[in-house]
Amino acid sequence: MDDESSGWSDFNETPLRRPDQFQVGARSVLREYFSENRERVFFSRQIEVFNEDHYFHWITNRAVRDLVEQGEIVVETRPTSVGGTLNLLWHRSFRYYKRPAARVLSLVEEYANSNIGIALGLQGELMVLEGLAMKQFVLTGRETREHHGNVWRATDHNLDFIVERDGIGYGVEVKNTLPYIELEELRVKVQMCAFLGLRPLFVVRMMPVTWMHEVQMAGGFVLTMKWQLYPWGA
Repeated sequence: MDDESSGWSDFNETPLRRPDQFQVGARSVLREYFSENRERVFFSRQIEVFNEDHYFHWITNRAVRDLVEQGEIVVETRPTSVGGTLNLLWHRSFRYYKRPAARVLSLVEEYANSNIGIALGLQGELMVLEGLAMKQFVLTGRETREHHGNVWRATDHNLDFIVERDGIGYGVEVKNTLPYIELEELRVKVQMCAFLGLRPLFVVRMMPVTWMHEVQMAGGFVLTMKWQLYPWGA
């Protein structure tokens, strides 16, 4: 399983650093949240998303680790049937966590199925394309690195699609995922757009405001959806 649901790689790899005011604030919020939900089991990505209106994912991540190290919440890493691992979290006073933990694991495994991931990607792209079409944007390329004879060769990346309106081309990237787009990938896509003479347009579930600013400074735009877009019937 990838990081779509688990948040495990972030939890394990986010560098340790001296807590700043944001991390201290997140730690206080999480301490209260787990205290108010003493008989619930969460997974780490879930906690990041719950708090993303106020704290970047990596801030929440570090705050969670602080509370684990202080013994205020418990973390248990479990293997999943779809590959990879899942970080489960609960308040230290919760004695009967086994059944709730099993239910959370089962639910995450269901939605971490590769078919669901593919469907989410397609659903996001189709909804964005339909929305652009309704505003008279014309699709000129899909899964491409070429525009008006220019070909991006510096990396193997493609743009999800290219659209045009009023003589202006836009390189569009859609991320219908719980975690953020990788910062390196975002910067590559911005560079691609500059090379191809396009304005970058990112449509994402969520992105840090500092990254949005980078896109804006490059002449681009970010549309955040907040909610993950699921296919009908899923």
